[in-house]
Amino acid sequence: MLNIVLFGPPGAGKGTQSEKLIEKYGLTHLSTGDLFRKHLGEGTDLGKLAKKYMDEGHLVPDQVVISMVEDKISNTEGSKGFIFDGFPRTTAQAEALDVMLANNGMKISGMIALDVPEEILKERIKERGKTSNRADDQDEEKINTRIKVYLDETLPVAKYYENQGKYKSINGVGGIDEIFMEISEVLDSY
Repeated sequence: MLNIVLFGPPGAGKGTQSEKLIEKYGLTHLSTGDLFRKHLGEGTDLGKLAKKYMDEGHLVPDQVVISMVEDKISNTEGSKGFIFDGFPRTTAQAEALDVMLANNGMKISGMIALDVPEEILKERIKERGKTSNRADDQDEEKINTRIKVYLDETLPVAKYYENQGKYKSINGVGGIDEIFMEISEVLDSY
């Protein structure tokens, strides 16, 4: 089973690359953003709580995220593996994910980190904001907050996987297919 953490700051291209990886490798996409929208759309308490934090440009608390992820994993059968997109965002979440997967006889195969300079991230998010209808893609202050939160709170997750020998950085600037080929080379080595 291939379980990949696709990692990078907001605007790095995780969603775009996830789609291509799912098609090629038959993985189940696990995006916390999608989980938040599902729970929000269904009007669950978890969804309402997540939206409050997302609208402010902050991370959703671990307890809320882990509950959503656990629900998704336990309700998915026959998958060739998972691609974790936007999760884990903290070292505590990474540790909880490892425990959760181990309890189900699974583990993380590796982390692929998309490396993109901050100015390009801001341009991409603003461009995406024109069509995404996401408030946090259109407000410069919220964009800056999201990137700062990533640098301060999320980036340490890369060190967690690097210490396990599971970390690989990929240049996230360039053509979509070119970046995809680099990621595929890494995944094919697992």
